[in-house]
Amino acid sequence: MPVNLKGRSFLTLMDFTPEEIAYLLSLSADLKAKKRAGIRGCALAGKNVALLFEKASTRTRCAFTVACIDEGAHPEFLGKNDIHLGGKEDVKDTARVLGRMFDGIEFRGFRQSMVEELAQWAGVPVWNGLTDVDHPTQVLADFLTLQENFGRLAGLNLTYVGDGRNNMANALMIGSAKMGVNFTIGSPRELFPDPELVERCRAAAQRSGAEIRIVDDPRKSVEGADAVYTDVWVSMGEEAQKEARVRLLTPWQVNEELMRATGRDRTIFLHCLPAVKGCEVTEEVFESSRSKVFDEAENRMHTIKAVMVATIGA
Repeated sequence: MPVNLKGRSFLTLMDFTPEEIAYLLSLSADLKAKKRAGIRGCALAGKNVALLFEKASTRTRCAFTVACIDEGAHPEFLGKNDIHLGGKEDVKDTARVLGRMFDGIEFRGFRQSMVEELAQWAGVPVWNGLTDVDHPTQVLADFLTLQENFGRLAGLNLTYVGDGRNNMANALMIGSAKMGVNFTIGSPRELFPDPELVERCRAAAQRSGAEIRIVDDPRKSVEGADAVYTDVWVSMGEEAQKEARVRLLTPWQVNEELMRATGRDRTIFLHCLPAVKGCEVTEEVFESSRSKVFDEAENRMHTIKAVMVATIGA
């Protein structure tokens, strides 16, 4: 049956079937090709989109803004000091007000429960631009980048190294389990992911034919990897832990030695950005031909556009 995502919120890839995720990726590729060809869209003409940001942003904010304008919508940025979200006003009250005025709402902030509450009460689609535990729009961009480089997702070997319980590790594990990507988290044991989430992902992986591994040895974690992925060692809101986190994660830096440990010549490097070069990745790897980080960054716009077109578009 044709995929229909009209009216759906986009909070986590756990809520979507492999067929629905594949549809979003196909739509993303189509919208990217049209953008490259100079073809402007009108799928969001007359729509108004609220962009709620508790956390600072470069790629997410710019991607949503440009994607809205490309397809004829009006984006309205609402920063943490612009409205009373979760402070003077209950989340559900803000959600009901915004839902009366906007056709869709993006939220980027701390608590997953907040984006879920917004979706519960808004009456319009709500899209997760990042929370402390998930980052689904980023994973769509990552997967589009993988498809562009390898022509497929199923059967690829993707390794994430670093903080194994942060939002990117979680989101990549969910997406990989759904789409048949063999996924390894390489991390110190102190930063292993939530066991309950691992079990949920392994259940999904059984259906897709993927394998989920959690490894505490840097070199073993990347063996056979088609792509090596990392993220900052200190996430927003964790700055007080910087010194201890750097000591713990220094052996997990993505450098030339670690990339050679994959045993593959075609291994690519991925990062959601911003990157702290010299910490989680060396300048040499970041600036190498294997680095596809700016393809990923561009693909945020195309995949976010696809999510909005699929859920509120004409």
